[in-house]
Amino acid sequence: MAMSCKDGKLGNMDNGKYVRYTPEQVEALERLYHDCPKPSSIRRQQLIRECPILSNIELKQIKVWFQNRRCREKQRKEASRLQAVNRKLTAMNKLLMEENERLQKQVSHLVCENGYFRQHTQNTTLATKDTSCESVVTSGQHHLTPQHPPRDASPAGLLSIAEESLAEFLSKATGTAVEWVQMPGMKPGPDSIGIVAISHGCTGVAARACGLVGLEPTRVAEILKDRPSWYRDCRAVDVLNVLPTTNGGTIELLYMQLYAPTTLAPARDLWLLRYTSVLDDGSLVVCERSLKNTQNGPSMPPVQHFVRAEMLPSGYLIRPCEGGGSIIHIVDHMDLEPWSVPEVLRPLYESSTVLAQKTTMAALRQLRQIAQEVSPSNVTGWGRRPAALRALSQRLSRGFNEAVNGFTDEGWSMMGNDGLDDVSILVNSSPEKLMGLNLSFANGFPAVSNAVLCAKASMLLQNVPPAILLRFLREHRSEWADNNIDAYSAAAVKVGPCSLPGSRVGVFGGQVILPLAHTIEHEEFLEVIKLEGVGYAPEDTMIPRDIFMLQLCSGVDENAVGTCAELIFAPIDASFADDAPLLPSGFRIIPLDSGKEASSPNRTLDLASALEIGLAGNRASKDHSAISGCMRSVMTIAFEFAFESHMQEHVASMARQYVRSIISSVQRVAIALSPSHLGSHAGGLRTPLGTPEAQTLARWICQSYRCYMGVELHKFTSQGGETLLKTLWHHSDALMCCSLKALPVFTFANQAGLDMLETTLVALQDITLEKIFDEHGRKALCSEFPQIMQQGFAYLQSGICLSSMGRPVSYERAVAWKVLNEEENAHCICFMFMNWSFV
Repeated sequence: MAMSCKDGKLGNMDNGKYVRYTPEQVEALERLYHDCPKPSSIRRQQLIRECPILSNIELKQIKVWFQNRRCREKQRKEASRLQAVNRKLTAMNKLLMEENERLQKQVSHLVCENGYFRQHTQNTTLATKDTSCESVVTSGQHHLTPQHPPRDASPAGLLSIAEESLAEFLSKATGTAVEWVQMPGMKPGPDSIGIVAISHGCTGVAARACGLVGLEPTRVAEILKDRPSWYRDCRAVDVLNVLPTTNGGTIELLYMQLYAPTTLAPARDLWLLRYTSVLDDGSLVVCERSLKNTQNGPSMPPVQHFVRAEMLPSGYLIRPCEGGGSIIHIVDHMDLEPWSVPEVLRPLYESSTVLAQKTTMAALRQLRQIAQEVSPSNVTGWGRRPAALRALSQRLSRGFNEAVNGFTDEGWSMMGNDGLDDVSILVNSSPEKLMGLNLSFANGFPAVSNAVLCAKASMLLQNVPPAILLRFLREHRSEWADNNIDAYSAAAVKVGPCSLPGSRVGVFGGQVILPLAHTIEHEEFLEVIKLEGVGYAPEDTMIPRDIFMLQLCSGVDENAVGTCAELIFAPIDASFADDAPLLPSGFRIIPLDSGKEASSPNRTLDLASALEIGLAGNRASKDHSAISGCMRSVMTIAFEFAFESHMQEHVASMARQYVRSIISSVQRVAIALSPSHLGSHAGGLRTPLGTPEAQTLARWICQSYRCYMGVELHKFTSQGGETLLKTLWHHSDALMCCSLKALPVFTFANQAGLDMLETTLVALQDITLEKIFDEHGRKALCSEFPQIMQQGFAYLQSGICLSSMGRPVSYERAVAWKVLNEEENAHCICFMFMNWSFV
């Protein structure tokens, strides 16, 4: 009988004797455990032979020692994990207690203001009440923006501004200077990004967040001060002067430029003072504010094409956390000058929710991402997203922003239009832009371009959630993309105008998405898109080639409030290098009613996912009413092309035509995806399935199944009209119909069929029958197809097929039968896949 002892000792009871391991034996076993923690019986025998010092130990004792050693290792790891969790919970508890104390102070402050309001407004008119209310609500802000006379820009004067900014920032971060309300859709919890709030009733827009990050305070400050690395709207931050202060702090004078998010608005810039210091309690603080009232010192005059925005006292309070890590408070408070943009866009500049999503939460996400990457416990997994991949996504985003803004100091110049101003064309021939572009692209084609052209446009979308539209554009590229122009862009103009659109060379065989990385909250994906079977030139028609795109996708979470959705891609060489040139193109969809968004996280992409009637339709109608709150969004489209300068007019004409065709496709898809299109009338079937043609097809499918199989497809198939179609739509097995053409394509599928193919009713007709089967399945189908046409039906053995996304799907059994119309002629073939699942 074996038993374990503490302190690495093991003994057994043999004839009443107790045997202990010697220190040398324990040391030898530890070395063996390091090499092989779970040796097999044969391996244990080999260990005894190879290590003479263990020769007097029985095999059973060796087995028990390794068992106990593994158990102690597991206990140590669990104890370490629990200690880390306890430290985190202790810090979070401290943070929540401080937040609760702040909220209590805010309640007391509001109660006092309410009493003051009632006392002084008893006999006033409604207009006076409104004015008084505004005065009282904002009275807590008056001390934040005093009308100082111009300050002297000497070190002493700047230090005075810095200390005042610090006090105002702290009063917002931990006090009651701003009335904070919880951001819609953000619920604090152990696994949340933190406590996020937005301002109510203050000057400009403001957002606040506090949370716990696993990085030391100095590292946190270093990351946050490097704003271009995490703030995607930041074009540049120039440090123009650095002044040390007598209290050990640092004052920096900064000039910052921000990209415009759409072609319909000008870019912003800011002239800032940044103050970094350490508080008495050891907390590190970085605060910033705009410099306006200074004299006799450096200043930044207005810059052409930029609107000067104002940053009110903002910053970061970073406190060390016991056991490692930091507790951080972030405040962003801006006046983005909404007057300078069209009225339809003003919600973007007047929304604290947008500011929180784009700036405040982006800072926390960057900190959490880097903390996860440097964590010793996270050494594997593609969710890690190392710095090199983050740099690639940053380059894609920055390149797209440059294309959207088209700054003249980067070499962009505007071309004349063709009489319509819906698409803007810009050309860039600057050496900086072309640097690195003269490389050989895929399959050895040389890029002989000496200029870059950008075609861009913006459009207003009504009643379609950005996340749903973006997911559709990502998953169904063939619905909007021109395969010939994809090839043109990838090859960077291998030959002359004969290869441009109009000849439609090559065959678009679909796309395969190859994931590279994602952020820890899955709000952003970096992936490679493989476009199969695309011709680069007329001679490639017989041998289509593959092209590759590096793609960045973000904002696909339908439940995130105010999130900007982006799909940015750039052609790359098959042997892609980190420093390879990128010409990003893509889409950006920005919700204009972010405060009203309440999208359902369970909504799918198919155009008839809510096919319900009567009482059974309650769930679907709730989903649609939830997403219908997002009424407006603005989409910005920008596509870049490398070309030879002598082809400028031809390429510009092609680019205009291409972007206009994309706009038409997006409008068509947006209408199909909008909740108003999905719901035709209350309690009725939703289009496009709720049509007489769809009901007739459903009746033909069920009648033909009964004719050939001798049984009903469903126990309710005796009913007709909408009820029959509804029953077929919700059938548990995947049903799909294909045409009887030489190259059969799918024409209809029920909900399970669309889920299996990972497609939608809009994109279903792009999928051919042979494409979904593997080689074995195609051979089996070829052998069974004559039987289907002669006998009317056939059973298919279990096998594997592929979804439109290239994912393998296994099915237990399948049956196919001819669908006959009213004249008893074959209309199509219906397939039913039973017990299918993704492999």
